[in-house]
Formats: sequence, structure tokens, C-alpha cells
Amino acid sequence: MKIMAVDYGDARTGLAVCDKTEFLASPVGVIEERNAQILAMKVAHMAEQYEVCEIVIGLPINMNGSEGPRAQKCRAFAETVGCVTEIPIVMWDERSTTVTAHQILNETNVRGLNRKKVVDEVAAVVILESYLDKRRKSKES
Repeated sequence: MKIMAVDYGDARTGLAVCDKTEFLASPVGVIEERNAQILAMKVAHMAEQYEVCEIVIGLPINMNGSEGPRAQKCRAFAETVGCVTEIPIVMWDERSTTVTAHQILNETNVRGLNRKKVVDEVAAVVILESYLDKRRKSKES
């Protein structure tokens, strides 16, 4: 089943989609939008365009397991997306995904403006890969 991951941000939101076999997660772009309602409609449109069956939205949980204001903002955004699409939405712990995305970009020597353009979609790929790993492990057990 095709799944889309969303790395929600105030200015830029990264998107990634996996193939039908749930093996390969690929970046599909960044949406630059500050209005949550408009952004939700754009995310829903992209999900329909890529024919996904599930949307995974990153949930930035604090390292101690608590939810701060940013997590609440992501939950509110997920509700907004849920109002404009019937595609099921899953919240997924995205602790350290942006740090991991920056490490990947360091390893591939992506710097400057190029880095700023891709870090959000790389973070979405990291979220999706983590989610897919969990799905694989739960199927095995």
C-alpha cells in the first residue's frame, strides 16, 4: 500500500511517499505554505495525486516522552487534514528526524541553499522509513 509521510513545519512541509510494496521511501517535494488550512488542502491533494492509502504525520515528542506545544500544533494540523480528506491519518513519533536528516545531508555534502530546500523532504523520508520499519517488524511477529 502506498503511504505518504508529512514533516509539518511552520513555513515548509516535507513530503515523502513509499511504493506499493512499502519498500522504498522517496521524497516528493516541499510545500511552502504558512496557512494550515491551505496547507492541509495541498497535502490532501498530493495524497490523492499519489494515490496513497494512509498519511503519516510526524509527531515531535520530547525526549522525555512528553508532548510540548509543537506536538499539539502537529495534532491540530492532522485534524485539519482529516477534515479535508477521507484518507486515514496516523501520528508517528518523529524524535530526532530533523537531526538525522541533517546528518544525511552532511554525509552527502549538501550545503547552503540546496540544504534548506531539501532538509524537510529528507526528514519526511526518515519519518516514513521509520514507520515502514515498524510495520515490517509487526508483520514478522
